[in-house]
Amino acid sequence: MTGKLRLALIQMDIRAGFPEHNFAQLKKLLEEAAGATPKPDVILVPEMWNTGYALDRIHELADPAGARTKEFVSEFSRRRGVNVIAGSIAELREGREGRPDGVTNTVYGFDREGNEIAEYSKIHLFKLMDEHLHLEAGERPGRFELESVPAGVMICYDIRFPELARRLALDGAKVLFVPAEWPHPRLHHWRTLLQARAIENQMYVVACNRCGVSGETHFFGHSMIVDPWGEIVAEAGEEETILTAEIDLALTDEVRGRIPVFADRRPALYE
Repeated sequence: MTGKLRLALIQMDIRAGFPEHNFAQLKKLLEEAAGATPKPDVILVPEMWNTGYALDRIHELADPAGARTKEFVSEFSRRRGVNVIAGSIAELREGREGRPDGVTNTVYGFDREGNEIAEYSKIHLFKLMDEHLHLEAGERPGRFELESVPAGVMICYDIRFPELARRLALDGAKVLFVPAEWPHPRLHHWRTLLQARAIENQMYVVACNRCGVSGETHFFGHSMIVDPWGEIVAEAGEEETILTAEIDLALTDEVRGRIPVFADRRPALYE
């Protein structure tokens, strides 16, 4: 891969509690994204796209071991020859040591050959939406390699925790992918936090939010791509759409060279 990446962000409406509808809708949008000219190198999908936040039935609706999602996205990636960061799903995981089965909010990534290259479960659960009552938190940061490009992934609420983004940057990440279900009225927070994570870590932030309405919650979309200077490269509106843009990862190295934030850190004083 060259230093340039063509991105496609699938800003989709999600029907909470209706996985069949959501799988069918995502399939349609994935094909549309992959069929564009120029063809994308990477496609990103929103958070919890398979079930939405139907938390009262999440154990019933979640994908056991992520098997259906993995088969579906792996086949698509291989057939279309495109990398897919498959948003996140509600995944049912077998309990250990006598514990009941649990559900995680998990991202999977696949390369152009359909091989799994990334797995990350949301570390910070959002108590205002009762995530902690229904989901299990992840335990490892989402660092991975995207065709030799160091990358990271965080999910929605995670972006309020700068320590996690900095950990990924210190591990070499040049681009951070963020699937989300971020609602009104916090659009200002969404923009500001994404730009802050980009500026302070001198890396691209690629964030795909859902749109539409779920119960009484309105989701505003505004998926966006932010460069290492904190400038918004591309931003969607509030409707279902596919946002596309090209980024040049050489800019990450340039910015890190011009303002040597990482070299000037004094971590011994932060503990």
